[in-house]
This record gives sequence, structure tokens and C-alpha cells, in this order.
Amino acid sequence: MTSIQQRAELQRRIWQIANDVRGAVDGWDFKQYVLGTLFYRFISENFAAYIEGGDESIHYAALNDVVITPEIRDDAIKTKGYFIYPSQLFVNVATNANTNESLNTYLANIFKAIEASASGYPSEQDIRGLFADFDTTSNRLGNTVKDKNARLAAVLKGVAELDFGHDFYENSDASHIDLFGDAYEFLISNYAANAGKSGGEFFTPQQVSKLIARLAMHGQSSINKIYDPACGSGSLLLQAKKQFDAHIIEDGFFGQELNHTTYNLARMNMFLHNVNYDKFNIELGDTLTLPHFGDDKPFDAIVSNPPYSVRWVGSDDPTLINDDRFAPAGVLAPKSKADFAFVLHALNYLSSKGRAAIVCFPGIFYRGGAEQKIRQYLVDNNYVETVISLAPNLFFGTTIAVSILVLSKHKTDTHTQFIDASGLFKKETNNNALLDTHIDQIMAVFDSKANVDHFAQSVPFEKVAANDYNLSVSSYVEAKDTREVVDIAQLNAELKTTVAKIDQLRKDIDAIVAEIEGGPQQEEQA
Repeated sequence: MTSIQQRAELQRRIWQIANDVRGAVDGWDFKQYVLGTLFYRFISENFAAYIEGGDESIHYAALNDVVITPEIRDDAIKTKGYFIYPSQLFVNVATNANTNESLNTYLANIFKAIEASASGYPSEQDIRGLFADFDTTSNRLGNTVKDKNARLAAVLKGVAELDFGHDFYENSDASHIDLFGDAYEFLISNYAANAGKSGGEFFTPQQVSKLIARLAMHGQSSINKIYDPACGSGSLLLQAKKQFDAHIIEDGFFGQELNHTTYNLARMNMFLHNVNYDKFNIELGDTLTLPHFGDDKPFDAIVSNPPYSVRWVGSDDPTLINDDRFAPAGVLAPKSKADFAFVLHALNYLSSKGRAAIVCFPGIFYRGGAEQKIRQYLVDNNYVETVISLAPNLFFGTTIAVSILVLSKHKTDTHTQFIDASGLFKKETNNNALLDTHIDQIMAVFDSKANVDHFAQSVPFEKVAANDYNLSVSSYVEAKDTREVVDIAQLNAELKTTVAKIDQLRKDIDAIVAEIEGGPQQEEQA
């Protein structure tokens, strides 16, 4: 079986498990149990492989907990960030799940112990609360303990039977680790696709993420670190890892997320993609009013798909106009539309050599008022490198044709580039999709800054300023006229011929009618 076939079969099986086991439980409610179980298996086997260190004579899962010395435990936590005793490993719990009458509380205690193992260590913040949404006592699993245990056992058994291949840990073939990460993202993607608007808030489709990551990191042989101020499940950050060798991102991955469940998904996602605790920092909270990482800025690459036109405190908090993120623009984003607040936040965190690629609601590029003043600030200070309009229906939960705003602090001219990529998509069942060929087309013209009819134009500052700082792509890139060219002379000739035929037809009909009407009269006279 090829790696592509293996992935496809793995994805088919894991989605089948997710649907079969949940029964009458809503898929959105049940996602935490499937995702959490997959994560539990990964960290268990990854941890066991670390302890074994490639020594085939050691089988960690078969050891007794009492043989683990404090020194072994301490060293492991400092390296991996957490500790799992042999009895707590996924394989041992799954093997006995069907006969464990206290399975739900047993699992809860294991998860608490894994989280508590990091207490007092540098990894404490990254491990704390990881399993908070894996509530083994929830009535979502069933009304009785027996029902809860049966469903939990079924999930454990299903995930245990998934084939991720052999020797897939950090000292072996990285492609096997990717299978875990791919399976996790596949699940998240499917749940997002079935969740409507709420799904789109925590997951950016993989191909769009790939484009955004490539834009943000373009031309940089190495970056200090990458940051997403509204990171969702971490898909944008991890696309940066997938697109480039890990060493190019020197100090790791940083993100902030408002939703607690999604924040946990992002941290799990990091581990599942083999990003160790000391290489990521995901924080919980409101980026606009309680931002983290002020001491870690600036960032050489920023990627973001913030929520579209959400409300925020804005002018109701008079201190915000003095915040160094918003003060330079001289105005706050409207209270009902926080889009430009996220943009200004990203700009403030961006280094002098870096780029920020931000998905934006199209209305912010042409509306007046405070948003126009913020656009003027961005253009007058030469921060806007490119605006790219994408095809509609690329994202979960919205059919809107969004745009990508690329900010830079190291432009070599005062032109702003506009790219109309609205025609680049492949029609799929429920959504449109970007292909690698489409991404390559966009990146090629982004790099060259060439003018291409109906696709890309680099517009001088004066023209943008004269157009009230409108940054809509359609204002500068003329759409291709796909209407059929009509030859007026030929059309008139055809009309003349048609009219003549109609006239002749009318005469013929009149003659027939006259003959029919005159026939009986002639017979009577005879």
C-alpha cells in the first residue's frame, strides 16, 4: 500500500469510528472524545519510544510502575514536558477497557496525573488543562456509568486498531509521525466542514493555510519565530512547519486563542506534529484587550485568519487609543467591526524584515469612516505590500470571497500590488478549493510584482491615495470581459434576412387563409 493509499484508508477508518461510535451523540459534541483519544495514543507511544531509546530489549508498556525512579521521571519531564507511567499508557488502558467497570473515572485520573506531572517544570503552562474538554463523566457519553464506559471503550478500541505503521517516533521515519498529525487535522477539518460558521472560526482549510504561510515567509531563509494572534486549532502555524525545514523557524511557534476548547486543540495539534513544548507557546485570552507575547515581539512571520467583523470594546475603553498598537493610526477600529484592530495588532508585532499575511473581510477595504483612516495610515506609511482577492466559498461557514492582506515593513518602492485570484479554484462538492498550481501562480506574481492583464497590477501610491485609499482589488485589476463578441453588421444582416423570411411566411399564411375562407363561397355560387 502506498503512503497516499495508507493515508486515505486511515482517514476513512478514523471518520468511520467517529461516526459509528458516537451513536446518537451530536458529532460536534463528540469530537473532543475522538480527538482526545487520538492525542492520548500519540503521546503515550511517543513517550514510550523516548524511554526505550531504540533499545529493543526494553518494552516500556510491560514494566511495573514501581521500577520508575524519581531520576528517570525528572529527566523525562524536563525533556518531553510530561510523564506517563507504564500502567497509564494508552495501549494498556485500551487493552483492558471492556472489562474496566470504572473506566470513565480511571481515565479521568490518568489525564489529571499526566497534566500534574508537569507542575513545577518549564512545561507546566503547555500541559495544564490539555484534557479539560475530554470529560469522561459527561452525560453526552450516556446517562449511566455503564453507557459511558461502553462508549469510551469503543472509542479506545477504534483508535487502537488504526494502523499508523511501525517505528514512527522521533528517531525514525518522520512520515509516520505525519500520519498522526494528518489524521488529527483530517478530523478537525471534517468537524469544521460539518459545523457551519462555528467550524470556520477554528480551522483554516489546508490549502489556504499553505498560501498564507508561503506569503508570510517568502524570501526569508530563516525567521526568528512565527506568530498567529487568533490561532484557532493552530493549522496556520503548522503549515509553516510543513512548508519549510523545521530549523528555518529558530525560536518556534507562538499563538493566542480566545476559545478554551480551541486553545486545547491547538496545543494538542502542536504535540501531534512533533513540536515539543519548548518550541511552541500557545496562550489563552483575548488578543485585542489582553495580548500576550509583548515581550517576545517582534516576529519575522505573522499569519492570521481572525474572526470577521466581530464586536470588540473599541472606543468604550478610552485607554485603547493610547495603546502602542492602535495609537499610530490615530483612530480605533469600529466597535462593531474589529477587523482592523487585528491588522494593527499584527503590524505592531511585525519585525522590520518580516511579513504578515492576514485573511480579511472584503468590506474593510472600501468602507469609509475609521476604516478609511486606518487604510490611509497603512498606505501613507508604505506598509501594504499586496492585497489578494480569493475565490468565494473557500472557507467553512461562509461563502464570502475574502481577501488576504500582506503587510511589510521593508518595501523597496511605494507601489501596492493587487492580485485578482478570484478565478483560481476547483469546484468541489460543498466548497471550492485552491490547488497547488493556483498557489504557485499567486506566489510567482507576488514575487515578480509583474503587471498581468486581468490578474495583477502594481499601483503607485498616488493612485491609491487619489482613490480615497480604496484597497479593493476590483478597483485596480480590470476583470476579464467574458461576454461573447458580437459583430453588429453581421447581426443586422441576419436580422434583415430573418425579417424577410417572416414577411414571406406571413404572406404565405394569408394566402392559405384566403383560399380556405373563399372556398365554400365559390362552391355556393357554382
